[in-house]
Formats: sequence, C-alpha cells, structure tokens
Amino acid sequence: MKLSIIIPVYNEEKSIETLLSKIDHALPLKFINEVECIIYNDASSDRSLEIIENYIPLNFKKIIFSNSKNNGKGFNVINGLKQASGNLILIQDGDLELDPSDINSLIVAQQQSNAQLVNGSRYLPGILRPLYAYRRYFFNKLFTNIASFLVDVRFTDLACGYKLLTKELAGKLNLTENRFGIEAEIIIKTAIINKTQIVEVPVHYWPRNKGDGKKIRNIDGLRILWVILKYGLFRKKN
Repeated sequence: MKLSIIIPVYNEEKSIETLLSKIDHALPLKFINEVECIIYNDASSDRSLEIIENYIPLNFKKIIFSNSKNNGKGFNVINGLKQASGNLILIQDGDLELDPSDINSLIVAQQQSNAQLVNGSRYLPGILRPLYAYRRYFFNKLFTNIASFLVDVRFTDLACGYKLLTKELAGKLNLTENRFGIEAEIIIKTAIINKTQIVEVPVHYWPRNKGDGKKIRNIDGLRILWVILKYGLFRKKN
C-alpha cells in the first residue's frame, strides 16, 4: 500500500528540516510499503524552499511544487490531492505542532476500521499535551460543536491539521476552500457523504503562538465559521 503525505509550507525555515527528518524516522509504517511526500512551498520569503530542496530523504520520495504567490493552505491541499498517487493520503502541516510519530496510529486506525477519513484529535484522552491558550481552545470547541450538531456527528476536534483519507474519498469531496477552512470542509463533506466513515484518534500537539510563527489569525476563525455554516447548514446532502 502506498501513502502520500501532502505538506503545505509557508515560511517554515525553523521547522521544515526537523519535520522531514521526523517523517523519515517514523518510517517504515505498518501496512505501507511506499511513501511519497508532496511538498508545496507557498511562496515562502525565507529559506524554506532551499532547505526542502537540499534535504535528502532516506525513506520517501520527495516531490516539490513552488507557488509564485501565496495561495493558502487549502489551495495547496487541494492540488496535492490531485497529484497524490497513494491509496492513503495524509495532510501534514509544515510546522512541528503535530508529531509525525502519530502517523502510524492514524494508519492503523484506518486499517482496523476501514474508515475513509481518520481525524486526528488534540482533545481525546490518552496522550500528554502541554497547556495552551484558552481562547483558542474555546473557539475551536465551539466551532466543533456547531459542526457536530449540523451534520449529526460527534467530532472532538474539527480544526486539527492531521487528516488521513483514502484516495477514493478524496475524489468525491470536490474541495474548494483555499485557506484554513479546508479542515472543516473535509470533515463536514465526508460526514454528509457517509457519517459512519469517520474515526478519530488522539494525537500529540505542541502549540505555537504568533511569535513562534503561528499563521492562523482571528479573521481566519470567522472564515472557518462561515465554512461550517456554508457546508453544514446551507448545503444539502446529494
């Protein structure tokens, strides 16, 4: 079985080499015999692209795309899904907030459940995590609860960047969100197609703040709320 890992990167010169090394050390994975990393440099103004190009992977194939302008995480995920050739596709943020040591747990959960989407959760018990900003936690839980109510599926973490999906599901979603709303769009559209095809697993989380390079802003929270309402409330099941 082949795994495609999509990594959107924007100004991550401090973290991207360590991230790629962690992915290398997480391999090989159960059930997986081939891995490709599809890396999208989203017009970074730092040394991210240089570091990516110079990194020599041991255990995966490296495919690099570089945008001439910043298009947003969702844009890169959508195009990465089109390029991906794996049976399973993992979305991996370019920072170090999420730990590649959890990739195997996501894959095992998918194989055991045969679910089309495995959602990482920063709130399920069983993993030690540092404390972080309450307001960020509050609004994420609020948005998660709204989405859960609208599609009648109990999620615990709508906005987690770790999502593992099948190639078959990726072809059905018709994703359109170019920025941070992509996580909400993926999980809500999957629930509309088949709410029994989603499982969640706990993942490690090492939060950053703005000074550390955190990209999401307050305005992005409003956009995510609109995505939830647009696909969860106004979009009927096909």
